[in-house]
Amino acid sequence: MAIDYKPFFDEYKKLVDAADQAFERIESEYPDCVKCHTRCADCCHALFDLTLIEALYINHHFKERVSGNDRDDLLSKANRADRKIYKIKRNAHKAAVAGKNDDEILGILSEERVRCPLLNQKDRCDLYEYRPITCRLYGVPTAIRGSGHTCGLSGFVSGQAYPTVNIDNIHRRLYQVSLDLIRSVRSKHIKMADLLVPVSMALLTEFDDAYLGIPDPDKDREKEGETNE
Repeated sequence: MAIDYKPFFDEYKKLVDAADQAFERIESEYPDCVKCHTRCADCCHALFDLTLIEALYINHHFKERVSGNDRDDLLSKANRADRKIYKIKRNAHKAAVAGKNDDEILGILSEERVRCPLLNQKDRCDLYEYRPITCRLYGVPTAIRGSGHTCGLSGFVSGQAYPTVNIDNIHRRLYQVSLDLIRSVRSKHIKMADLLVPVSMALLTEFDDAYLGIPDPDKDREKEGETNE
């Protein structure tokens, strides 16, 4: 099934634009606190996941813009990063089983460092124009589950009040776009909209009909024929 991603990507880009505007507004109000600059790659080692619509968007532009040896090199880096992330998440699961609460586990995960496969040898992003929203907001104050966060290299001072971007609201809207897409293709996987994957897996995954759970009319007719017999 040929999926028309454009309407969903257009909705996603509205969120991207809003995130960029929020960053620019805070940067203009607190220029001494926002320390982001070219080749600062601190955010490129942070551990975070993408929603389905973000993963599809990154995957689409990766396939469209990267080929040959560059593609092979990026996939190799994605494989290495993904193996490391798997080990980190496995340890986080063990910590949960051992009785640590969510805040403790999130604290542990926030200290983990994994180099993003899109970060090249010049410390620049190979898909900078299409980078995720998390990357776009890194460096300004954000709030997740009521807890404030900001880049450790920034000049924002703990305990002081600053304009803060609510990440939970953004995630709810990203989830809704993902859900709308899954419903539009009539996916068999009703929980597909809940998907969360790191950038590495977004690059490695083949988001074909089988993965997305899109019904195959021919196979369905074959099964129906077998049932009737």
